[in-house]
Amino acid sequence: MGHPTRRQFLKVTTAGIATAAVADVLPSSFAVSDQGISGGAISVRITSPQGYFRAAAPLVWRPVAGAQERNAIVLQPQKRCQEILGFGAALTDAACYMFNQLPSTAREELFHDLFHPAEMGLNVCRTCIGSSDYSREAYSFDEGEPDTEITRFSIEHDRAYVLPMLRLARQANPDLFLFSSPWSPPGWMKAGGSMLGGSMRRRYLGAYAQYFLKFLQAYGAAGVPVQAVTPQNEVDTDQDGRMPACIWPQEYEIEFVGQHLGPLLRKNGLDTKIWILDHNYNLWGRAVCELDDPNLRKYCNAVAWHGYVGEPEMVSRAHQYHPEAQMHWTEGGPDYTSPDYATDWSKWGQAFTGALRNWCSSLTGWNLALDEQGRPNIGPFSCGGLVTIHSQAKAITRSGQYWAFAHFSRSVQRGAYRFESQSPSAEVDHVAFENPNGSSVLVLTNPGSARALSMRLGGSVAQISLEQDSITTLAWS
Repeated sequence: MGHPTRRQFLKVTTAGIATAAVADVLPSSFAVSDQGISGGAISVRITSPQGYFRAAAPLVWRPVAGAQERNAIVLQPQKRCQEILGFGAALTDAACYMFNQLPSTAREELFHDLFHPAEMGLNVCRTCIGSSDYSREAYSFDEGEPDTEITRFSIEHDRAYVLPMLRLARQANPDLFLFSSPWSPPGWMKAGGSMLGGSMRRRYLGAYAQYFLKFLQAYGAAGVPVQAVTPQNEVDTDQDGRMPACIWPQEYEIEFVGQHLGPLLRKNGLDTKIWILDHNYNLWGRAVCELDDPNLRKYCNAVAWHGYVGEPEMVSRAHQYHPEAQMHWTEGGPDYTSPDYATDWSKWGQAFTGALRNWCSSLTGWNLALDEQGRPNIGPFSCGGLVTIHSQAKAITRSGQYWAFAHFSRSVQRGAYRFESQSPSAEVDHVAFENPNGSSVLVLTNPGSARALSMRLGGSVAQISLEQDSITTLAWS
């Protein structure tokens, strides 16, 4: 990759964005049947070059009027799919450091925007067990000579700004679900002795389980309970030794979960969930083989996926073999060097829709916040933050990924169910949900030119005008 370059980001604020919940603009009830829908209106929110998550005129349901509706997106709420856990991004060491650099008033306003249920409502976030590549330095919680009893363990590094930012996030949204991933075990547990690259040594699997236990207990005691863990971020690469990373053979992950981590957490009364793989779509075969292991399945019923390599349909392949297993999309972020960093919402709308239509129950982006050059960063990649905090002026700008997330996190509630939606056209991406409060949501991503289409529910239809390069969220109840 070339050297990072400064670029001007599109500056936006939350001023002018309505904070009312979607349900506030909807009537209290209406009836649905095969003959159609009586009453009710459809609220509309659009992100396009004309503006961000802006309200448009409500749509209305009308009786189906014959052949012209054959190309409609057909909604089938009776065909329920996966339950939704939520949406969010990673509170890395780098992100927490950038949040900590903000004046307290600006930070409070930003956290309200990101986490409060009346705003973005981000409610599933990732943390790092030790450092990732997006950190001010490479560190674990037990570096030095081999310490198989984990007597040296300490989370002192995280007390300066990581734990305070995590507590503030949960204060803004008490329903925040945290899952945590290591980029590397302590160096002494690995071939080569370094956190940078290398592979796990089998003889330290038991000690590493104790390391996880101490992490969960220490974070809990610090007021930041963690609800799930993955054994390793990106099990199938050492990133050429340029950043904290670690290769884990498939049999090691099976043994670690089934014989060490799972039993140890259960013995100590922790109900922390374990999600395996935490890597790309193309490793779907490995996920299936790991879930095939009966001992692992005693303690694990979920797979974490990244979208850098492969296609989201590969998650559906794993789902075919293990339909009872949960799927989660746990990493993906924008490139701050890309000229469309602030305007690539359609790209992310398509990526999110693909993951959700292929059984993922949550979407977690990469760094919540970085500076204008993708820092702090000890790794080789040019990722940008969901938001950018300028290193000098402390101005806050929002990425295209942020606006894509808004179309899901602001309207789709925890506990919602995705339901089937079908269309004969592949030009518009679509995904539909039914919320616990009975409201329904359809998110449409149109990466091309402006177009008209319709959606059909039972015997009723609504006409929709999609703007060029847009995401549109429709909601009704």
